[in-house]
Amino acid sequence: MMENNEHVNYFDQSISDYKRGTTRMQEYLPEVTRGYFEFTEEAFKEGAIDKKEKQLMALAISIYAQDEYCIIYHTKGAVENGISEAELMETLAISTALGGGAAFAQAVTLATDAYAHYQQKLH
Repeated sequence: MMENNEHVNYFDQSISDYKRGTTRMQEYLPEVTRGYFEFTEEAFKEGAIDKKEKQLMALAISIYAQDEYCIIYHTKGAVENGISEAELMETLAISTALGGGAAFAQAVTLATDAYAHYQQKLH
């Protein structure tokens, strides 16, 4: 298990790396990048499904897809929207039921570690 300061470096650094990559893409493809972010911002707005549930859906899909950046990002988003550890575990169970062993490995390591990190950092 990584030390707490390594968690900070890894999780926060991953989000920072994503943002830096986004900035680079915006330099070359500003309309594409803007369109993508406008679309995703609209998709994650409160509607018939609340923001917390949308973050949990995105987390489940991220685990299934084994997308480490999105696992971290949507775990953080779920914590920001008040998920409990029980809600996290049920989300992980659904994702791994469909995604098998590889999804299970991401769920019980990266997602749970990111949850613990952001739960401590944001609350």
